[in-house]
Order: sequence, then structure tokens, then C-alpha cells
Amino acid sequence: MIRNAMIAAAALALCVSCSPQQGAEATPAAQAAVHPVSGLRVVPLTVTSGNRKHVFNVEVAATPLEQAKGLMFRTEMGPDEGMIFPRSDNAQASFWMKNTPLPLDIIFIGPDGRISNIAANTVPYSLDSVSSVGVASGVLELNAGRAAELGIAAGNKVNW
Repeated sequence: MIRNAMIAAAALALCVSCSPQQGAEATPAAQAAVHPVSGLRVVPLTVTSGNRKHVFNVEVAATPLEQAKGLMFRTEMGPDEGMIFPRSDNAQASFWMKNTPLPLDIIFIGPDGRISNIAANTVPYSLDSVSSVGVASGVLELNAGRAAELGIAAGNKVNW
């Protein structure tokens, strides 16, 4: 009987010592995986042009609600930050700038993972649509002018 009680106490101690503790600090890697403003997951995204590569840390707008909000109401974004809108429908994509104060480069990515077209320097708050040329499997938003600054163009490969 005493032996069973000792085994149970040891098992309980092991479970408690391996469980996350309240108030425990998150690791830096875990903190970096979520954007501090949007709360969205952040992943690395690479744009490859020839032998040049540029890596961005992008927020993933995965759900319909996250995609509908996008970068609305955001007033700042770092030079190597952006937002990716993954699409499963492989249809033509169309975006507008409603409630978006940041001018953006909207980059449409085809099913082959290559940039099909870029709507550069979109106008903040505009209700005009900008669309993909053909179907899009993803849409990447960067700060306006960033694509030209880095030489990002149609045909470049995008991985996330």
C-alpha cells in the first residue's frame, strides 16, 4: 500500500514538473511567431529573383475574417514585413484599399508560385479594385515601393 502511494506521488510530481506553469515566460521563438498588433501567425516568406533572395516576415491572413480585415486600420509596417493571403480557390483575386491608410504593393502569386503581376503603390482608402492577371494561389502585401526597391517583378518565385 505504501509502495503504491509512493509510485502515485512520484507520477504526480513528474506530471506537474513537465506541465506548463502559469506565469511562465514564452520563449523568444514563440513570441516572434505571432504579430504584436494583429495577433496573426508570422512566417518567413522568400522572394527569389535569379540568384537574389529576399526574406520577409509576413503575417498569415488565413481565415475569411482575417482576409477581410487584412491591413485595414494599420498605420505602420516594417520594411521587411508584409501580409500573405493564401488562397485555395485558385481563382482571379481582387483587392481594394478600403480603410487601409498604408499605401501598398499588392503582389499576385500564381499557382506555380511565381508572381503574375504587381499592383504597385496602391492608393490608401481607395475603393478601386486591383486584380490578378489570371488565377492566384496567394496575394502578398508589402509597403508601397518595396517591390521596385528590391527588384521584385513578375516571374519571381515566392515561397512561404
